[in-house]
Amino acid sequence: MASDTITLDRTKLASGGCVCLIGMAGVGKTTVGKLLAERLGWAHVDTDQVMESYFGRSLQAIMDNLGRQEFLRAEERLVSAVGFGRTVISTGGSVVYGRHAVHKLRMLGAVVYLKIGLDALMERFTGIVDRGFVMAEDQTFADVFAERQPLYEAAADFTVATDEQTPAQSVDAILAWLLEGA
Repeated sequence: MASDTITLDRTKLASGGCVCLIGMAGVGKTTVGKLLAERLGWAHVDTDQVMESYFGRSLQAIMDNLGRQEFLRAEERLVSAVGFGRTVISTGGSVVYGRHAVHKLRMLGAVVYLKIGLDALMERFTGIVDRGFVMAEDQTFADVFAERQPLYEAAADFTVATDEQTPAQSVDAILAWLLEGA
């Protein structure tokens, strides 16, 4: 089992012993999260799936029902209430709007920002309408991208540029950072 052979720098994981992935929708948080969890021998949780399970409907249906502001409040409440250990947590892209949610993620462990440029993201990302993407009616995707970048950077302990690397290479970069000083 991977967790038996990998010794991590525990100071980077805080008391919760988790790795939390943040970044824009479509950047690969779930894909990278599953791969990282497998390499560590840990569990993986996707907070978008937690939201869908809690409300019993898709993210888009939740957004349609609650509206932007109430969706963000619900996401913040749910993420603030989670309690995991030895888990890789892939978050929804809008989690950084919730101050309490970000604080909870930092309490759980290392926060890793999966960063991508706007052009690369636009090439990867399709189906904003179907994904429950949180944006105000007067915003463009580029507006949301620009608005969130400083929030992701402020929340992150470590950043991985995903533009020109595979999910497996992103996992390798995260592991290398976690192993520094171990």
